[in-house]
Amino acid sequence: MARGRLMSGALLGYARVSTGHQSLDQQADALAAAGVDADRVYSDKLTGTSTRDERPGLAALLDYAREGDTIVVVGIDRLGRNAAEVMLTIRDLGQRGIVLRSLREGIDTSNATGRMIAGVLASLAELELELGRERRAAAREARRSRGQPIGRPRALTDAQVEQVLKLHAAGEQVADIAKSFRVGRDTVYRVIRAAADESESEGM
Repeated sequence: MARGRLMSGALLGYARVSTGHQSLDQQADALAAAGVDADRVYSDKLTGTSTRDERPGLAALLDYAREGDTIVVVGIDRLGRNAAEVMLTIRDLGQRGIVLRSLREGIDTSNATGRMIAGVLASLAELELELGRERRAAAREARRSRGQPIGRPRALTDAQVEQVLKLHAAGEQVADIAKSFRVGRDTVYRVIRAAADESESEGM
């Protein structure tokens, strides 16, 4: 947790890893080398089902930061799980007059060049996502036209999917569920995400 602001222009840090078993140490060391006090580093350890609203570290950082402050990250990809989230965060920081420094890309939005580079990188990332979607759609259509199966064989049957969701709802750990069905944890997370998405669409 970061201490209270002692002066304007605070130097703040943010670190994120995508799974609970990964370590934040490498990012913390890089932020320290960049001059960020350990007490001013916010962090999140996410699971495969975490959403933007479930990142208390990032939420607390964005709530705390004020105009003139500088947020330092190891890479701009730490600001979101996809290009759209990264773009939104960069835009929000810019509108609030908060400087973003990304160590990997050498970005510093305190100057016009840094702001331009941040925008270009985010736009390129979004373009790559869109091109990826088009490639996957074209590949599916090509396979469909040839009468070939679309996508990978399912790792779990419908009955097993129901069992997975029941075990998860009962509080069973994802790792234990994956072990029971002899599948990877990513498979279990996909089942949980798909069920959550379906529930949200039905509630709309």
